[in-house]
Amino acid sequence: MNADEIAAGRARWQARYDAARKRDADFTTLSGIPVEPVYGPPEGVAYPGFDRIGWPGEFPYTRGLYPTGYRGRTWTIRQFAGFGNARQTNERYKMILGAGGGGLSVAFDMPTLMGRDSDDPQSLGEVGHCGVAVDSATDMEVLFDGIDLAAVTTSMTISGPAVPVFCMYLVAAERQGADLSTLDGTLQTDIFKEYIAQKEWLFDPEPHLRLIGDLMEYCATEIPRYKPLSVSGYHIREAGSTAAQELAYTLADGFGYVELGLSRGLDVNVFAPGLSFFFDSHVDFFEEIAKFRAARRIWARWLRDVYGATSEKALWLRFHTQTAGVSLTAQQPVNNVVRTAVEALAAVLGGTNSLHTNALDETLALPTDESAEIALRTQQVLMEETGVTNVADPLGGSWYVEALTDRIEAEAEEIFARIKQLGGEGPHAIGPMTSGILRGIEDGWFTGHIAESAFVYQQALEKGDKKIVGVNCHTGTIAKDLEILRISHEVEVEQRRALAERKTGRDDAAVRAAVEKMVAVSRTGENMIPAMLDAVRAEATLGEICDALRAEWGVYREPARF
Repeated sequence: MNADEIAAGRARWQARYDAARKRDADFTTLSGIPVEPVYGPPEGVAYPGFDRIGWPGEFPYTRGLYPTGYRGRTWTIRQFAGFGNARQTNERYKMILGAGGGGLSVAFDMPTLMGRDSDDPQSLGEVGHCGVAVDSATDMEVLFDGIDLAAVTTSMTISGPAVPVFCMYLVAAERQGADLSTLDGTLQTDIFKEYIAQKEWLFDPEPHLRLIGDLMEYCATEIPRYKPLSVSGYHIREAGSTAAQELAYTLADGFGYVELGLSRGLDVNVFAPGLSFFFDSHVDFFEEIAKFRAARRIWARWLRDVYGATSEKALWLRFHTQTAGVSLTAQQPVNNVVRTAVEALAAVLGGTNSLHTNALDETLALPTDESAEIALRTQQVLMEETGVTNVADPLGGSWYVEALTDRIEAEAEEIFARIKQLGGEGPHAIGPMTSGILRGIEDGWFTGHIAESAFVYQQALEKGDKKIVGVNCHTGTIAKDLEILRISHEVEVEQRRALAERKTGRDDAAVRAAVEKMVAVSRTGENMIPAMLDAVRAEATLGEICDALRAEWGVYREPARF
């Protein structure tokens, strides 16, 4: 790129920066030195390939979505929390918000994630243990009691039964008196990554895609600010993938959902801004920063050049980040505070839009109040003390970071080509990337490659080529055992009792009629969300709704592979 083109780009950026709202804050170093909002090549100097780097807020968005960077607004502190029953989790949410958290993120227990009620025999011993138990809209009401859903953005990490859980969220907001059309938040809903990595599915892929398509249509018309899909790479990385695999599989899944929206006749400029992403931030500092920068660039280019998006917001890859759970160790767990801080800093320097920091004790149990506060304060120290919010993409132009960004992008593009090849040459009802993803799921292509990457890394650890402090080096310690959070069996007993009481007090005939109507709608081309909302309003439980659909659509069984 020649000097004149670079100067023209800087002028465009400056005009947009001047017109944008900025925070009232001190943008100087600790010593009082004023810093510029962005840095680039010296005036009058050409920079080959600068069009791939560019300026913040300008295509290809390598340096961020906004001309102001974090000078306009900082990332949202969105701590992931959920345990026990809805009342206990509600108390944790109020603690997070009271301590400066900017949004909520709901962790559900295993029965809820699998679409089962707390009184289901398969739920025995699991109620409230890895997240909060939600059986019906009443639990959702309690979960957000005293929290204005019209004023707080809420993320819900759930995919298999995401749509009925979303309906419970809407009914809880409705019962608060909220205008549903103004709600803002994110639902994960990403079923592709369940088959690829996390394994929390209900049905075959096609019925799940039917529900997701209905949800995309409903949100686009009825709740335009709500993001019905958060395409997740986090679980792919936690399963053992490399950074490039996490990036490529996640964006390929995103392209599949774009194809799903287009197959429904939706305008890509309308529904694409409702897609968000969820990435892992691992402990290799520069690799993670490069991954995030490459992600924005790839998404913008594909949405424009492949899927025909013309709106700026449709080209934006907005993402939440969680620090790497898999990097935490049970040995010398206080070291996890350091790991989390480094991973959080990588996410921030990569331009994350929201962030969750893991607690030091999460390899052992759900976090205590004290460890949850340390995790929250980690973000606040980064935000308030380090100066990282002063300059947009401060590592842009670094030879190492730019080379690594290019390398990860190139690896991702090679993986996209292989996924499309898996789908064959014939047309698919949804699209070519979707065809390749479904074939890759069926053949175990994704899981096989992730397993191989995990095996290679484990070998490197066991040989000592890769180091983990406290595990295979520097193992001596004077640390004492931690006090950890334990979920009482009484939580399950009480949840089952409350559910039985709720079922006794409702109108069973109305519940049966509403669920039967929902199933009838599933046999047509009609959108299922309104009928499902009616079932939830009648206090149909999550298990009743999901069991009715299991009876209609069957249950997915992963093929045995050797």
